[in-house]
Amino acid sequence: MTIQGEYVPSPTAWVREQVEKIEETGTTRSVSVQDREVVMLTMLGVSGKVRKVPLMRVEHDGVYAAVASKGGAPEHPAWYANVRKNPVLDLQDDDRTWTVRAREIEGTEREQWWERCVAAFPPYAEYQVKTDRLIPVLLLEPYEG
Repeated sequence: MTIQGEYVPSPTAWVREQVEKIEETGTTRSVSVQDREVVMLTMLGVSGKVRKVPLMRVEHDGVYAAVASKGGAPEHPAWYANVRKNPVLDLQDDDRTWTVRAREIEGTEREQWWERCVAAFPPYAEYQVKTDRLIPVLLLEPYEG
């Protein structure tokens, strides 16, 4: 399944530029954040329009995690509301794209994955200290729908 509909580029310049570069080259390896690999999520937004966002690459045994950190801001990133409303989305890693279902995790499962997330991108630990909210972690699991 490929997410279909009218695509609306991000109002955030760096996000828009990274998405454009990924689409131009066909691979997420063409961009990075702080010299670390990213993946790209393509989702149906709350508005009904298609949205795309690069996120840090956090993978373990073929399952990926999406961390709604927004750099430790007091509010969740906009993409989080989109994924909560429409949890079936496309995930691109390198030049491969497939459909996944996002599932927010908590408790022991979240603790385990949080360690993996911080190992993949250490600033996540600092972001959690900066905010009063518990930063959501969503697993992106293969979707057979």
